Amino acid sequence: MRTVRIANGQGFWGDNVDEPLRLLEGGPIDYLGMDYLAEVTLSIMMRQKLKNPAAGYATDFLDFARRALPLLVAKGVKVVTNAGGLNPRACRERVFEIARSLGLSGLKVGVVEGDDLLARLPALVAAGHELKNMDSGAPLAPLLDRVTSANAYLGARPVAEALAGGAQIVLCGRVTDTALALGPLVHEFGWAADDWDRLAAGTVAGHILECGAQSTGGNFTRFWEVPDLWNVGYPIAEVAADGAFTVTKHPGTGGLVTVDTVAEQLVYEMGDPTTYITPDVVADFTTIRLAPAGADRVAVSGVRGRPQTPFLKVSASYLDGYKAAGQVTVSGPRAVEKARLAAEIVWKRLERAGVRFPESARQVELLGAGAVLPGILTADAAEVPEVVLRLAVRDGDRARVDRFGKEIAPLVTAGPPGVTGFAGGRPKAQEVVAYWPALLAREEVESQLTVSVEEV
Repeated sequence: MRTVRIANGQGFWGDNVDEPLRLLEGGPIDYLGMDYLAEVTLSIMMRQKLKNPAAGYATDFLDFARRALPLLVAKGVKVVTNAGGLNPRACRERVFEIARSLGLSGLKVGVVEGDDLLARLPALVAAGHELKNMDSGAPLAPLLDRVTSANAYLGARPVAEALAGGAQIVLCGRVTDTALALGPLVHEFGWAADDWDRLAAGTVAGHILECGAQSTGGNFTRFWEVPDLWNVGYPIAEVAADGAFTVTKHPGTGGLVTVDTVAEQLVYEMGDPTTYITPDVVADFTTIRLAPAGADRVAVSGVRGRPQTPFLKVSASYLDGYKAAGQVTVSGPRAVEKARLAAEIVWKRLERAGVRFPESARQVELLGAGAVLPGILTADAAEVPEVVLRLAVRDGDRARVDRFGKEIAPLVTAGPPGVTGFAGGRPKAQEVVAYWPALLAREEVESQLTVSVEEV
């Protein structure tokens, strides 16, 4: 039975830059997915684009293109990525520049657009789309002038359309992570828009692939069982036309592919496992069956799906005040006690200066004394030889936050003994970019979608 081999070489912007090339070199694959976007990433890209209209995409992808384009073209492997961010056309132009510099011609690159809603927000709100926060229920309208980005999650269909147009590389903005795998499968197998079970299977494949090494031994609970994690192989899904697939990795790489590693990735970012909602399908993860299929091979089957909802999710971000954080190391006898005293000193000196932060707007963490999971990971204070004291504040007034930053360094000479490690300078106020999840009628987005394929 024919299968399509889809690999994923990036789980986020900042993942190991060598892995996509290693996947190309390490064995046969048909498609290489590369996932760069997280909820906050688009707001970062927007700031870049405001400074430079030709920016706003994942620049790491250009480094990959410089290293990999000749091999990519020679092997005929196709790439699907959301590296386009807020400026996929500009990203395409840079890819073309790189291709020309390498003496390559005939490379077709597709661009998927229509997810960026920022310019349309006032009109959408005026037309009655409240874009209520999915957590609080509050409408977006009062925050319109503070919104920095707003993008709808697109599905697999425009990716498949770009591939059908001959694209070897498809550059997208905010498509779902799972669409990076489902789009190629829809294209290769011609799955219908209402073939819910197969669409759900492709969605599950994309979900297992999306975080890179997280399904092949990275971030695995039983880490001591994972061989050569330094050389971990990134995941590959071998998918058949009926939707059944096998998760594996290239031979000779480190890591581990077992039912347990795959199962842990399945529950990543999971809410209701019976209702995993995407633009293409609603998948039921409780129907999934996992089975060993050989060394570093896990078979996945039984996935069931049902019709998609009439809405698409919108990921927006907005400015919500300022924050700053600073830290020092406190060591020696009674380290925990000294760290708590140091924190109290900072707050009291700020109050003396007329700057008071309420409990809800300040944070004290004693890293090394159970601060990461308080009440779960605990330590006997008397036995802790050193801690990192981390203090943080948040406020709507930048000047107040900057004033906080001036109280960390004095702890070295005007605090308890054993305070060291202040070498990074005064903490500076940074803008807080908050997340706003909302829903929008899908026809408002899909009617504006465009797919273009151009050749270098």
